[in-house]
Amino acid sequence: MPHPPELPLDQILTGDALTILPQLPSASVDLVFADPPYNLQLSGELFRPNMTRVQGVEEDWDRFRSFGDYDDFSRAWLTQAQRLLKDSGSLWVIGTYHNIFRLGTILQDLGFWILNDIIWIKSNPMPNFRGVRFTNAHETLIWAARSRHSRYTFHHHALKALNDDLQMRSDWTLPTCTGRERLRYQGEKAHPTQKPEALLYRVLMASTNPGDVILDPFFGTGTTGVVARQLGRHWIGVERESAYVTLAAQRLAKTESRHAEDPALRSERGRRGDPRLPVGRLLEAGLLAPGQVLYFERDRALAAMLRADGHLQRGTESGSIHQLGRSLAGGSPCNGWEHWFFERTDGTLGPLDELRKELRRRDSDPQD
Repeated sequence: MPHPPELPLDQILTGDALTILPQLPSASVDLVFADPPYNLQLSGELFRPNMTRVQGVEEDWDRFRSFGDYDDFSRAWLTQAQRLLKDSGSLWVIGTYHNIFRLGTILQDLGFWILNDIIWIKSNPMPNFRGVRFTNAHETLIWAARSRHSRYTFHHHALKALNDDLQMRSDWTLPTCTGRERLRYQGEKAHPTQKPEALLYRVLMASTNPGDVILDPFFGTGTTGVVARQLGRHWIGVERESAYVTLAAQRLAKTESRHAEDPALRSERGRRGDPRLPVGRLLEAGLLAPGQVLYFERDRALAAMLRADGHLQRGTESGSIHQLGRSLAGGSPCNGWEHWFFERTDGTLGPLDELRKELRRRDSDPQD
């Protein structure tokens, strides 16, 4: 289905969401992913034990005079989000205990149909420096259909493939945004609540198709756009802070855009008995990319393409690293982690297990 010609695809719209969203055409987007202000109820600054200041607790864009003001703001943008969604569309919104319960009430009042609440368990959470509460080690995502009767998109089998052939649960253990992925400006974190690409990878794989349009009304530094480009989806970002717009544009300019017809972006649908594919976590973490070529037993003549859902494709044959490896090995048992190789930046080949170890190391690192 063609997109409305007036829809500003793959663009950052600079301005306030409450001003820009009403200007977009109704029933034009497939997914809304929103990371709105959390309305943190903190007064003053917060310091670590070493007296360094914690960022992200006193930003002006996260301050509201009252719960009532925050509710009015939330109801306004959610009403616009519902108008902009196609009948088959859905919405994801992320928050903490400060705001997620208020958002859930408003969603239900507006007629959205809540499908799941997802608990993002942070493997490297920031400690509670004041020592007066439990460490906040998770955030909550609400996934909701536009209405109770919407026929929303859900790729059960692709998510199962990403999760070691087990049905994906509603508790996701992923690290916060750290290391090279974390944007910095003059040595400081460029955005206090930058979301990890792995989180958006899972959301978009679950509930969108290649070519779909994803709207992010609080675009920040552009994580939604970056992952959408990598997965062959269109995106629209709305952001009022000019500094974030600049950073997001620079980040997107460095991100390869994939075409929706790219065979690497295909996912299995409606077929039971999908093979074991824990390699999907490497995709979510950005250690591998859709379309990347892997080599069996270091033999460059025995190459296979990695698809977005973690399946390998070699000609007309597809399967997990274990299944396709077993086929190439003449039916002998095959541990794909040891027998499939990726090309390092220096041109040499390394076993996939090397990347699995790197992912475990990243997940165990403390938040920086």
